[in-house]
Parts: sequence; structure tokens; C-alpha cells
Amino acid sequence: MTRLRLAIVVQRYGEEVNGGAELHARWVAERLAATAEVIVITTCAVDFMTWADHYPPGESVLNGVTVHRFPVDAPRDWVALQKQTGRLMIERHTLFDEIQWLKDSGPYSTPLLEYIHKVYADFDFFFFYTYHYATAFFGMPLVSDKAIFVPTAHDDPYIRLPVFRALFHLPRAIVYLSEPEKRLVQNLTQNNSRPSTVVGIGLEKCVEASAERFRQSYGIEGDFLLYVGRIHSSKNVPQLFDYFLRFLEQYEGQLQLVLVGKSHLDLPGDPSIVHLGFVSEQDKYDALQATKVTLMPSLYESLSMIVLESWLMGTPVLVNGRCEVLKYQCQQSNGGLYYTSYEEFELALNYLLDPENPSQKLGQQGLQFVKDNYDWDIVLSKFERLLENLRSEIKVPLEKSGF
Repeated sequence: MTRLRLAIVVQRYGEEVNGGAELHARWVAERLAATAEVIVITTCAVDFMTWADHYPPGESVLNGVTVHRFPVDAPRDWVALQKQTGRLMIERHTLFDEIQWLKDSGPYSTPLLEYIHKVYADFDFFFFYTYHYATAFFGMPLVSDKAIFVPTAHDDPYIRLPVFRALFHLPRAIVYLSEPEKRLVQNLTQNNSRPSTVVGIGLEKCVEASAERFRQSYGIEGDFLLYVGRIHSSKNVPQLFDYFLRFLEQYEGQLQLVLVGKSHLDLPGDPSIVHLGFVSEQDKYDALQATKVTLMPSLYESLSMIVLESWLMGTPVLVNGRCEVLKYQCQQSNGGLYYTSYEEFELALNYLLDPENPSQKLGQQGLQFVKDNYDWDIVLSKFERLLENLRSEIKVPLEKSGF
């Protein structure tokens, strides 16, 4: 019996891409490829602000997965798009204005959409990632009866736009990354009739992580806090800078804020803020081992992988409590604290940095939570059950040994 043939459609793809949804897509693609025939359909872009072509178009192989890349029709003008988005949010407009905004937001690739339409019959199912990007919005209607939607939705202003409501009723099934994401989508779109499952993400511990190696490699001495991810206003990083610098004014010890990831902001000139740029997976885990606390200031997350990875290293976290998913993760795991104001940020951080407090116990509780819920065997079994149920609907049973 032939194995399932799966296509994963995602806006950008590659080892240089460290966005949460895109990283989730790559990890899932690489692991599903062990038991199914998997290809990735994506653009040539890396930079989410411009969607400018970076990779050459055509077919390539990354970590055993065949990747089909297509050029975008045109790069986007980030400044012009922000003005367009602002008008959309505050002015009266039509549904056609929202559709045009989605196309302008990109990444819009005519050859990518043509390819999806062309290979409809060649695949059993198509996974589509991220609800507010053009690849999912314009691609999923072409193969909706075979579509498995991974919306990576969070409570931002966009999800309430009327243009998205029908999108959540189109796919054959929906994969959510967390219970709060599922509740949010179902409350807003009333798509409860769509088959769905909460999958999360699988993690594997980097057993060779070394705090001392990280300190020697980057010349980091003393206690430091860590932020990993896009250094961008969409991740609420400017507020993190403000809170951290205010905290330093009353903190009696020496403390640095170490940033890992590409910066899209003008960074403060304070020497206590250290930007390392993009680092390897090994260096990331070394940093998570070395830091006192991992910070996540974002307001909008469907699942924070860096929070889970921090717990994987036994390190506590401090997250923005105004993000329901981050708050939920901390409450379920008892692996960190959350704040909704500067005053709460200050109190929480003082607690976590005080050597007399059992803050490391929080990290260990987070580690146990990850082991119990985010092991790859657990996650892949959820995908297997979903695909098995969907395939049984078209009366093509799966082999007992795999998909």
C-alpha cells in the first residue's frame, strides 16, 4: 500500500527562518517524512518584512524533505503596508479592501498558487500554515476538501476582520497549537463543526548544552536575562527594553539583557543590552542553559516554542500575562511567572533573581510539563490519529506500521 502523500504550504521555509510558525512547519515536515511522502511548497523569501526573493526558485532538498520554492510577484513595502493597515483598522471599508490588503501583505506568488492547483490530485492532504498570510488565504480554497489548516492564530486585531471568518470553515480539519488558540478561533468564527485537534509541538533536548561554553563564546559574564526571537515591535520588544532599563535603576546587582535573533529595531545604546544576532541551535540551547530567566514580552502567541525550549533546559520564564497563551502555559506548568504591568514585572523579576527563592524549581516543573506534553512521540501520535480519521472518511485505510 502506498504511503500518504502530504504537501506542506508555508510562507517561508529554511534553517535561516526562526519564526515560530515556520519552525513548526519545518519540524513537522521533517518528522512526517519518516512515514509519509512529504514535500514543502513555499516562496523564495526569508525576510518577513519585504518578502524579497532570497533563495533560488525551483526544487531542492533540506534535511531529507523536498522543497519547491516559488518567487513572489513583488516584494512588499513595509512602510506603505503599515499605513494601509492603519486605514483598514479605523476607517470604513469593504470586503474587497480586506482582500486587497491580504494580497498586498503577501507573500503573494502566482506560480505558487498555480502549482497548488496543478498538483491537487497528486496529494492526499495539504497542510496550510498561518491564517493571515496570502499563501494560506489564497491557496487553501484551491484544495479545501484536502486541506488541514494550522492557523497559528492569536488574539490580534486581524483575526476579527470579516475576511477571515469563512477561511476557518473551509478546511477538512484544523490543527491548533494550544487550547487557548482553539477557544479563541471557535468563539470568534463559530467553526466548531470543523474536525480539529490540539497538537502542540514536539521538542528534543539538546543534551550537550553548556552554559560555560556560551559565556566563553560570547564573552558574557555575570547574570543575564535572555530574549530569543524576532526583535520587532510586533513582539512587544520596545516595552521589554523600557521595562528592563527601568528595572536596572532599582536593581542592586549587575545584570544584562541578551538578545538573540534578527533585529528590526534601533536598539538602545545602553551597554547592558547585548545583541548577538542570529545564532546556531547549539548556541541557543547553551544560552538557555546559562540565563537566569527567559523573557517573552509578546502579546500575541499561539504557542511559544522558546518558552518550551527554556523549560526543556530547566530554566524559568517570565512572560507577558496579557497574552492568554503565555499565561495559560505558565499556569498549566507552574514553570514561570507572568506580568501585566511594570510593577508586576519588577516584583516577578526580583523574585526570580533572588538566590534565596526556589526559582529553579519553577524551571524543573516546566521541564516536567514539557516531558509530559511535548514529546515528539506524543505529538506525532496526534497527527497520526488525525490523518487516520481523515483517510478513513475517504475509505483508504492506513497501514498499521505508519501513515
